[in-house]
Formats: sequence, C-alpha cells, structure tokens
Amino acid sequence: MGATESNQDDPFAVTNTAAALLDDAGTVVAWTPAAEALLERRSADVCGRPARDLLADTSSWEAAAAQGGQGERDGWEGRATLRHGSGRELEIGFRVIPLNDGAHGHTARWLVLAAPLELVAQWRQDHAFTHELFLQGRVGLAVFDPDLRLLRTNTHLLPYTGVPVSLNGLRLGDFLWAEDARIIDDRLREVLHSGVPLIGFSTTARTLDDPRGGRIVTIQAFRLQEPDGHPMGVATVFTDVTDHERSRGRLDLLYRATGAMGGSLSVLRTIEDLVKVLAPAFGDRAAVDLAETVLTGGEPPADGHLTLPLIRMAVAGADADVLRTGTTHFSAPLAAGAPEPAAPGARECRGELITDLGTRSTAPEDDAAPEWATAVPGAHSAMTAPLCARGIRFGRLTLWRTGDTRPLNGDDLALLEEIAARAAVAVDNARRYTKERRTAVGLQRSLLPPATSDTPALEAASLYLPADTDSGVGGDWFDVIPLSSARVALVVGDVAGHGLHATAMMGRLRSAVRAMADLELEPEELLAHVDDMVLQVVAEAESDDSEDGDAGPLVPTGPAGATCLYAVYDPVTRSCVMASAGHPPPAVVSPNGTVEYVELSPGPPLGVGGWPFEPVERELPPGSVLALYTDGLIERGEGDIDQGMRDLADRLLRADVLGRPLRQARHDIVEGLPPGRLRDDVTLLLARTRVVDAGSIATWRLDPDPAIVGDARHLVLDQLTAWELDELAFSTELIVSELVTNAIRHAGGPVRLRLIRADTLTCEVSDSSNTQPRMRRARSSEEGGRGLYIVAQLSHRWGSRYTMGGKTVWSEQNLPLA
Repeated sequence: MGATESNQDDPFAVTNTAAALLDDAGTVVAWTPAAEALLERRSADVCGRPARDLLADTSSWEAAAAQGGQGERDGWEGRATLRHGSGRELEIGFRVIPLNDGAHGHTARWLVLAAPLELVAQWRQDHAFTHELFLQGRVGLAVFDPDLRLLRTNTHLLPYTGVPVSLNGLRLGDFLWAEDARIIDDRLREVLHSGVPLIGFSTTARTLDDPRGGRIVTIQAFRLQEPDGHPMGVATVFTDVTDHERSRGRLDLLYRATGAMGGSLSVLRTIEDLVKVLAPAFGDRAAVDLAETVLTGGEPPADGHLTLPLIRMAVAGADADVLRTGTTHFSAPLAAGAPEPAAPGARECRGELITDLGTRSTAPEDDAAPEWATAVPGAHSAMTAPLCARGIRFGRLTLWRTGDTRPLNGDDLALLEEIAARAAVAVDNARRYTKERRTAVGLQRSLLPPATSDTPALEAASLYLPADTDSGVGGDWFDVIPLSSARVALVVGDVAGHGLHATAMMGRLRSAVRAMADLELEPEELLAHVDDMVLQVVAEAESDDSEDGDAGPLVPTGPAGATCLYAVYDPVTRSCVMASAGHPPPAVVSPNGTVEYVELSPGPPLGVGGWPFEPVERELPPGSVLALYTDGLIERGEGDIDQGMRDLADRLLRADVLGRPLRQARHDIVEGLPPGRLRDDVTLLLARTRVVDAGSIATWRLDPDPAIVGDARHLVLDQLTAWELDELAFSTELIVSELVTNAIRHAGGPVRLRLIRADTLTCEVSDSSNTQPRMRRARSSEEGGRGLYIVAQLSHRWGSRYTMGGKTVWSEQNLPLA
C-alpha cells in the first residue's frame, strides 16, 4: 500500500501492502511486488538473505527486533531505516505479525508489513482526529448512510428534549418535525448525489416531543466515498447557533424598528410603522397605547405619574381586531402592580414581563395576571414597556406571544425596553412637531380670508390643503381684495420653505399686498413694492443674525423668497390685468368649455430684486372661470409641471366649474389628492367673472368750466331718479359738486364724471392731473378746504387712484335697503 500514494486506507491493509515473510532465523523467504516497488529491490535479490541486510545500519538489527518486547507473541509495531535500491535511506513504519506453527504451537514465521513512515504517521493522525472529533461535545457530528439513516453520532448531536439516546438506524423524521426533517434531508440528499459540500446552511430543528421554538442549527455536510468512488454516505456537522441568531435577530429588529420610527413626524404614523415591524417578527400581537393629549401635541404632567387614561392607538398581528375592541381605554398605571416612583428617573421606565399566563388565575388575587397581559386570548406570555421621554411617561408598548411560539424571557424584555426608549424619543419629537404644526396651521388659517366671497365683479371660492406632517405647513396664501369702482384684486402666493417662519412671512406679505392694493397700484407696480419689502426683511434678518453672534436667532428664519400672482378684474370693462413674480400662470375656463393658460411673462420671485414685472391684460367673457393656484397642485412629485398643468385642466372640466357653484366644484378638483400625504401645500382660488350691465353705468364728459358744476349736479340727480335712488340724491349731489369743482379748479382740462351702480353707488371724477388730493383740517377763518372732508363724511369710503391719463377720485355709498 505504501507504494500507492493515492490510497488513503490503513497503510497495513492487505491490498497492495509491502510485505515480507521471515523464517524463525530472520531470513527473508517471501517478498511481495509492493515491497519491490517500495525499496526498488527484486524478490530474487532479497529472498534467502537475512533481513538485517535490508537495514541501512546492520548493527541496529537487535534494536529493531527488541521493539517487540513482551508483546512479541501478539506482534508489534516499530520504525526502522532501510537501504533503498538506489542507495539512499528510507524510513518506514512496520508491523510484525507472528505466524504460529499449528503442529508444535510455536512461532515458525513472521509476517512483516511496511509502509513509508510519513504515511503511517498521517494515518495515525487521521485516526486520532476522527476519534477525538466524535468525543468532543461542542458541535454535533453524524454520519448518514445512502438512505439517510444515522450510522454514527456523537453525544452532542441534538441535545434537546425529545431526541432519543440511541440514534443508530433512525431517520431525522423519526424524532424531528416532518417539515424540519424534510428540509434537512433534501439538502443532504443533494450533497449525496452531487458531491458538492453543503456549507453554512441554517434551519430550525424542532422535536416531536417539544416543538415550541426549537433550535436554530447551521449544517455543514460532505459526501463520503468508497475507494472505488461509489457514495457510501454523508458526514454532517450540526452547530447550534440559536443564541447567536437570536442576538443577531434582536439587533436586526432594533435596527428595523429604529428605521421605521424615523420615517415620519406624525405621531400616529410613527407608532403604526413600529407595531408593523414588531408583529409578527417579535411577537404575535403588538400594541401601543398613548395619552390622548399626545396626539394634539400636548404633554402629560411631568411629575413621574401618568394619571391620564391611555387610548390604544396602533395594533398589529393576527386577529388584531381583538386588541381594538373592548380594551381601548386604560386608566391603570403603565406597569400594573409596579410601585410608582417618587420622582422622574431612569428606573421608573422599566418594563414588566408576565409568563405562564395559561396557569394564572384571573381572579383579583396577588398572583393574578394584570389586565393588560390578558388582553389577548390564548397568550402564554406578555411584556410591556413604558414610553418615557425627558422623565415624562405618556404611553406604553405591549407585546404578546401565543400558540407554540417560544415564551418571552428577560432578554426579550430588555430589547423591548430599548425599542420603547427609542420609540418614546421618536413619538416625543413627533408630538412637539405636531404642536408646532398645529400652531402654524392655526396661525395660517387665521391669516387667510373666508373661503368664499360674492361681489358684483365675481363669485370666488378657495381651498387650502396643508402639507403633511413630514414636510411641514408651508406659506401659501390667497386673497380676494375689493377695490374701487366694483373692481376686485385676486392674489395667490407661495412663500419658500415650511414651518412657522413661512407662516409668519406669509402673514407679512398678505398684509403688505392688501395695504398696497388699497393704494390702487397697478399689478406690476404693486409687485415691485412688495419685492422691495422682501429685500428689506432679508436685510433685517441678516442684521439680526450678525448682532446675535454665536447665539443665533431664536427661531430659524429660513428663506424669505416667495412667488406671487396679482390680478385685477374690472367688471365694467371685463378686462383682467395681471402680473406674476415667478408664479405659475392662471387657467381660464371660457364659457365655450375650453381651458387655456394665460401667457404671462413672469418676473423673478419676490426677494430677488432688480428686475421689472410685466403686466398682461386679458378680456374675459362673462361667466369665465379664472383658476389661480400654487405649485403644490401641479407638481406633487408625480411628473413634470407641464403634465401637472394638463391634469389640472382636465380636473377643471370634470368638476364642471362652468355649471356648478364653485364652492362645490373646488372639492372635486382636488379629489384624489392623498389627505395628509401632500409634499407641499395646495392652494386653489376659483373666480367666476361677472359684468356690470350698461344700464347701471352713466358717464359724462364735462368741460373745465366752473359753471358746469350745476349741470353736473342735475345730470346726477336725473340718473339717480331713473335708478330709483332718490334717497342718495342729497349726499350724491354734494359729493359730485365737491369733486367736480376740485377737478376743474386744480387740474384743468376735460373732466369725466361716472356713476356705477353695483353693490354700492360709486361716483368717479377723472382729470388729467397726477396730483393726489389730500384731506386737511381747515381753520375756522378759512372759507375753503372742507370739500374732501365733506366727501369723507358722506361716503362709505373714498380714495383716488392713478390712471394712464391722470387720476381718478372716487367715492362709494351704500345702497339703501330694498
């Protein structure tokens, strides 16, 4: 055998063994071919010669023979150095077997088996390794035959309840769950057929006698072969990695739970995402109970006690409806039976573990299970951990296990406490954000005008949807501002950023726009003034930052820029003049059912400065619907803006804005938008145009002659009589007299007098002068200077505005009740 290096069997096996037969005198009488190959000496050259001649040192014969000692009757093993046929020395290991003479009962001959010493040493090492391997107890070893029956195992194969003491001849299915045994058998059969080793395969092993939980084992397997290459079985190593896998599973669960809680700033969504991770990965049921005040941004008392009732807010797992009904409100402490601490601290936020629920009494005794633990029928163990942040308790996280699952233990409770601690921080952050958001939304809604308005110029309806809690409330606003002469200004704007700073900036911009609209400025001029105001706000903020130094501002200011669209509609001329500061163009739904967007030349957003704004004038037929909006309605993260604008046009037509009240159609336009899931605020302002009919308008052109004032009074009185407004005759006569007199006296040139009957009676006097009238207090000795004072006293409101040809001074009076 020693001459065949590929043979890994016993070096002293009969097949291909280098052997020599010696007589009682030590003479070689037989020499095998394997011996010839080992020493490269022919049998004819060796047989008949003393065996000592084969030694490299013939004087060592006595020493080699003496290795037998007292065991020469049974044979012995030893080592020697022989002379190779090539002249070199060869170390061998040998085994001597005595052959008895059957007739006389004494040893007549000796059979000597030899192999290279290295091969003998390797065989002995392999034998010792295999022997010790089956004696060790850290991993399980098994040898299966081709039919996957156990041939040999060590004592640590599967030291679990339900594993027989003797496994020889058994299959895995005889003591493991059929499913678990089938999985392992399938993988071992693949190894047996393919010869490819199985490495690092993990599975669960559960016995028939104790199926609960089981153990997680990692299996390594390789095929065993006969010398001819025929498979003789599979050698398998079973390693119990249950504790390692559970530890890794706990870390993975903690990582996934932390990630789920960090994806939202909504209290409800945070805890809903959490329980979905915990059940069924950690327990069969999971629930979170919170104090109701947390949902609205409130905070429970910070005295270490939770006296407020808890409300079940989120559940997950099989038959989760059981947790939603009947066990919703809780007024008991977070950990029933646990002593209430005197002061906030770390120990008061410890959890509680309840096991053996099936054997506990439900009666109100000392050993009875607490109410929270028995909320799930069939649960054998449960645990709960309080939600504590900054020493304040405001809820609890509870977990149940049922059926054949492994009972909860102390390690599971420690993990639940860690998850609850992180959940408490996430919920507390969401609670504080909810409080800020509610404040911002409340402030923003208080700064916005009523959702609907009705004027002689148009019917308006608006809608505002705040962004979701993750994005934060933005700075969208809209406004419908009544102007003189029955005109109306429509405003839609969007402040950059989100949060309180955006809401505060929105309030400042809306106030500024209303104040400048009262000055009767043209749209492009108004935007230029607002742009200057925003630049001043930015400069003031930068100045405050530099003065505060390292302290920084108390509240983040964020970006101060904004977009704005300002439009003025005149129901007398049916014209609409508009200008844009970086805002999307309005949509116009014509009475014929077509939708088009006004081609604006938008200027830069407010706060950039240095660029002019260009006005665009558009004549709108009566009954047209003008749609102003913010980019949150056309972007929404679903595509480009062009696609969003086409979608808005389709929505306007589907909502039938031409045939339905706008207060109803506005909701259909935003139908389908995810409530509470908007990335940006959505603002929509719809306006259906009206006209003042020609019969309600009277216009006269007057010569710049003081004598014409009397004629103007008569013209006005006749028109009021035709309109059946004789009650306003006296006051209107005085107003016309004063305004026409001032125009002729101070402006010169032709004068235009116009009366407009709408929801008020408007009297306009236009001249070619650009000098604005100014009301002053006349002294008692002065004969004049009281005209505008009289106008102000007789009017509901009055004012003046610049025009292309000069100015117009106007006065409005309320119409008498019908």
